[in-house]
Amino acid sequence: MAKKVFVTGCYDLLHSGHVAFFKEAAEFGDLYVGLGSDRTIRELKGRDTVNSDQERLYMVKSIRYVKDAWINSGSGIMDFEKDIRKNVPDVFVVNEDGHSPAKEVLCNELGIEYQILKRIPDAGLPTRSTTSIRTGVQSHLPYRIDLAGTWIDQPYVSKFNPGWAITLSLEPTIEFNERCGMSTSTRNALRKIWPYELPAMHPEKLAQLAFRNENEPGRSEISGAQDSIGICMPGLVRHYYDNCYWPQKLESCLDDSILDWLEQHISLRLLWPRPAGLDLLKETYINTENVKALTEAAEGCWNAIQQKDLEKFAHFVKKSFEAQIRMFPAMMPTDVKEVMEQYKDCSLARKLAGAGGGGYMILVTDQPLDDTISISVRRQSFNM
Repeated sequence: MAKKVFVTGCYDLLHSGHVAFFKEAAEFGDLYVGLGSDRTIRELKGRDTVNSDQERLYMVKSIRYVKDAWINSGSGIMDFEKDIRKNVPDVFVVNEDGHSPAKEVLCNELGIEYQILKRIPDAGLPTRSTTSIRTGVQSHLPYRIDLAGTWIDQPYVSKFNPGWAITLSLEPTIEFNERCGMSTSTRNALRKIWPYELPAMHPEKLAQLAFRNENEPGRSEISGAQDSIGICMPGLVRHYYDNCYWPQKLESCLDDSILDWLEQHISLRLLWPRPAGLDLLKETYINTENVKALTEAAEGCWNAIQQKDLEKFAHFVKKSFEAQIRMFPAMMPTDVKEVMEQYKDCSLARKLAGAGGGGYMILVTDQPLDDTISISVRRQSFNM
């Protein structure tokens, strides 16, 4: 009797990459596919699907490698959990982008074999992804990750001790989820004025425009400048704050050898979206000692990057994140901490992207890990 194999995903804009994935997954047994509902995709991606869930279901069921398919009954990144608890498969197959520790934990609990596949196109076909297809007609705006000094872009933090924040601008190689620390709220605000790509103008002036656009007059909570800077300014950037919302000075690093080095040693792992309504400010310990630890770590991190000193880079990324969670303990819920500890032996440093509480874990490693997402640093810059 053939094994029952389960895969799950959106499968919007169905393409050859999806079919190749189904073909490879079906080698483990009879393939069953759970599709994310329109509502779930809107929640995770912050956009509507091109094809409705019923259209997507019809197309997936028509593929010869698929035994059966359905719309997952739940919501969020684990929208399939009720379905596979009811009908437990023998094998759960994901690709590298779709892997998450929560899925692996569930499989271990239910005794399901967990397989992670690489994105490999069928013979003679080009590599395809939904993101690469969507960017032909959709937004190609960058994302950003924060490496050190996070929260210093808020005056209620920098008033205790001035210092730098460090951001890295990323190409949209995949469509990163909402509420996962990738600055999607700022990016979504920019899409209203620049739907497809950033205009050709000086990056710092562009970042200022983006910051003003997001922080409209009368807004009660001011979004920090690091998101606008990280998206609009290419490469690696550090920005200095002293009791202010906009930095007093900025420094960019566009050295290809350094950016290549960062790409080799930084990768991402999706945990799960930050819970809606999580109050990161409900308990804080913002004081001179903790803020000084944050700013000293950011200074050390920048210097280590310039020297391409991996050991020191990892050390200061770790020290910066430790300072963050001392000031904002809600960034690190118990379940998130438990998952991050699983990567202790295979990484040099770990931190959560953005405000934490979940989202993407940023890993610093000697060699890339198989189950992580590689980054592509944005290099292009406007020439004056």
